[in-house]
Amino acid sequence: MLIRIVRLHLQEEFTQSFHEIFEAIAPKIRQTHGCKRLDLWVDTTSVNIVTTYSEWDSESSLNRYRQSDLFKSNWEQVKPFFADSAIAHSYYVYQTN
Repeated sequence: MLIRIVRLHLQEEFTQSFHEIFEAIAPKIRQTHGCKRLDLWVDTTSVNIVTTYSEWDSESSLNRYRQSDLFKSNWEQVKPFFADSAIAHSYYVYQTN
């Protein structure tokens, strides 16, 4: 399993719009082949900083999604909302309880 964590710093005036778009698109992402989970976290110090947490069957599943029209159209829509570059990290699950 692969975990993908992406931290986004949004421009204040676009925070609500980002949340609305995420709510609309999240069910489609969750139905993407290989996606096991998708969450949106809001930073405790600033509502303009959000993090997406997703779980994927494999890196190839994530990459297929990232090459999809769904990802490309969504990214084009929200990228202008960013106050800074997105920070993304991927992790393989080594051990769980």
